[in-house]
Amino acid sequence: MPAIHRAAADGYTAKAGTYVAGRPDYPPEVVAWLRSDLGLGPGKVALDLGAGTGKFQPCLRATGARLIAVEPVPAMLAQLVARNADVEAHAGTAERIPLLDGSVDAVVCAQSFHWFANGGALAEIRRVLKAGGALGLIWNVRDESVPWVAALSAITTAYEGDAPRYYTGAWRRLFPADGFGPLHEQHFPNRHVGAPEKVILDRTLSVSFIAALPADEQERVAAKVRALIAASPALAGLDEVSFPYETRVFGCTKLS
Repeated sequence: MPAIHRAAADGYTAKAGTYVAGRPDYPPEVVAWLRSDLGLGPGKVALDLGAGTGKFQPCLRATGARLIAVEPVPAMLAQLVARNADVEAHAGTAERIPLLDGSVDAVVCAQSFHWFANGGALAEIRRVLKAGGALGLIWNVRDESVPWVAALSAITTAYEGDAPRYYTGAWRRLFPADGFGPLHEQHFPNRHVGAPEKVILDRTLSVSFIAALPADEQERVAAKVRALIAASPALAGLDEVSFPYETRVFGCTKLS
C-alpha cells in the first residue's frame, strides 16, 4: 500500500484503543445530511474511507445503507472489526481502494480527508463511485471562540510538525475537483460532554502527532492539559464538562 504519514501510522497505532473515548460523536443532523445530500438509504452502498476505529459507523448504519470500511492502520482496523462485526472491512488506502469500479453510491471521509487530500486519492474515489454518487467530508472542529478551547489548541499545535490538519485549509485546494460537481458546505453545533479526563485529556492524547511522541513527552503534554483544566474557571473542580465543537460537512456529486 502507499505510505501513510508517520504521525498517523505511529500515533494511531499507539492510541487505537483509546481513540473512541476521547473523540466526540456526531450530531443528529449528520444522519439527515447523509440521507438528503448524499442520497444514502436502504439499497445503497456507503464506503467509510479512512474509517479508523469505526467512530462514524453508527451514523452510516442509521441510514440503512450497506456499509464498507477501508482503513490503512492495522491497529485501528482491528478496533473497527471488533466493534462492527457486520461491516465489510478492508485494509487499504485512499490512493489504492480495494473495490471495483462504480461499486459504491457514496464515499464518506469522517475526520480523515486531510490525511490523503491529493489528486491520486480523488481519482480513486471517483473510480469506485457510481455515476451520480456522492463524496462526503466531515470534521468535528473545536470552537476556539471559547478561551480554554483556544488555549488547549495552542498546546497541541506546538507539536504538529508537518502533520496534515483540517484547519490549514490545504485540502480545499483540490476543489473544484475534476469529475465532480461543486462542493456544498453546512455547519452543525456539537458538544462532547463528560469527565474532563475523558473529553479534554483523552482527546488531546488521541491526536495523532501527540500519540506518536515518546512517553515522557506525552506526560509533559498531559501535565500542561491538567494545569489548563485546573486554571480555567469554566473547568476547574467539575466532574463533567462540555467541550464545544462545530461539525462541518461538505458534499459533492460525481458527474456522469
